[in-house]
Amino acid sequence: MEIEEDHTQPLLHMRGIEKTFPGVKALDGVDLDVHAGEVHCLLGQNGAGKSTMIKVLSGAYHHDSGTITWKGEDVTIDSPVRALEHGIATMYQELDVVDGLSVAENIFLGHELARGGFSRRSAAASRTRELLARLGHQEISPHQEVGTLSAAGKQIVSMARALSRNAQLIVMDEPSAVLDSEEVENLFRVTRDLVTEEDVAIIYISHRLEEIREIGDRITILKDGQTVATNLNAKTASTNEIINHMTGRAIEYVFPDRRVATHFDQAPVVLEVSDLSDGERFSGVNFRVRAGEVVGLAGLVGAGRSEILETIYGARPTARGRVTVSGKALRSGSVARAVKAGMGLCPEERKAQGLILDDAVYRNVSLSTFSRTAHLGWLSEHTEKKQARKYVDDLDIRPHDIDRMVGTLSGGNQQKVVLARWLLHECNILLLDEPSRGVDVGARTEVYRLIRDLADAGLAVVVVSSEVEEVLGLSDTVLVISEGRLVHTGPASSMTEHEVLDLVMEGSAA
Repeated sequence: MEIEEDHTQPLLHMRGIEKTFPGVKALDGVDLDVHAGEVHCLLGQNGAGKSTMIKVLSGAYHHDSGTITWKGEDVTIDSPVRALEHGIATMYQELDVVDGLSVAENIFLGHELARGGFSRRSAAASRTRELLARLGHQEISPHQEVGTLSAAGKQIVSMARALSRNAQLIVMDEPSAVLDSEEVENLFRVTRDLVTEEDVAIIYISHRLEEIREIGDRITILKDGQTVATNLNAKTASTNEIINHMTGRAIEYVFPDRRVATHFDQAPVVLEVSDLSDGERFSGVNFRVRAGEVVGLAGLVGAGRSEILETIYGARPTARGRVTVSGKALRSGSVARAVKAGMGLCPEERKAQGLILDDAVYRNVSLSTFSRTAHLGWLSEHTEKKQARKYVDDLDIRPHDIDRMVGTLSGGNQQKVVLARWLLHECNILLLDEPSRGVDVGARTEVYRLIRDLADAGLAVVVVSSEVEEVLGLSDTVLVISEGRLVHTGPASSMTEHEVLDLVMEGSAA
């Protein structure tokens, strides 16, 4: 760890922060110092602990151990309201403005200006104009509905809300993700003004190194829930130095053996994606998947990986391009056609999008095959259970109780239930979005083996994962996605984690 002595008292001092969730230790003794009047950049791969750390600081999570010192005093931040009272505000990547309300109503939401129980709308409008002028955006009207603003405008409103709380520390989580180049420059201008003229501290989270170098002062890097580097100079730290800190982790999981790449030369092409674009998050994507092949999509949050899978599956409309299954073009925007063609999707948000948590295991397994178990419009529960029981046994879903509510199962077993559904459907293309998310360490190897077994049985598999190590360990072929563009295609066995991160962070094609 690179540490320099700094005898000035930091505005924020986090020491030994730990946070454990069932089956995983998200933070394992994290340290962070932030000084007033600086832009402190927080880096790390997806899953390194950045989001958990920020949620601890914002009061959304309660940490298990460690101390938080604010302006020289130990504090307890047990709620977002308490964080705001201290002067700590967070701007999340998904902006939390309310489209149906006006700019002024959004800025003072939760701490409305009132007297005698009546809102002081004129005072709120006046104060809003002052805040917007302070941010250099007098053109935004306090009475304008937020839903009519651009993403950049909404971000300014979110920043004005933070200032209305007299924030002394603002956390910006991937603030440029939805902005174009001109809007990013304006964001930097506003950020510099806050730091230099207002002495506000900024924690800036981004995967774009060019932004870090332009706006940042110091860098702290997290890896596997620990602080591995701090006090790096944002202007002089090299790309190699930063990436070396972010990678180099010990192998935590055992990946199954990969088939020899030349095996796929003679296998039939099952899925072909040609010049695919959704007109918003990605464009010009081309790749093929052969029977028995695992193709992995590597990239960071916001790169467009999940959107590519959803568009292939028909859950998002296609703006341009074509998806072909076994030589036949699929109708755009039709999940039913994709499923009928033999395609299955295990979504990223498994609990919200892939499972009925308060229903039984057997019902969740049979969701995509009701037509096989129905007679004259009535489902045969006996047939449902018989079919589900086979896959519960084959996949070793525990406990082996098909009547048990899915919501009571562990993450790994919930993932197996979704896989069982598509195996019962006899699909030949399996799209897996973050297959190990929420799966504890012990169950990951089991899930990895299952994916490889499915590919060995002839399925064409496409995997999206935020963990580069996972993509490389599971895949035969890796596609590197950077900001909606496919920048590299090649054998996974010939790439390193360092090379993939270099591609996604610098956006250079290889």
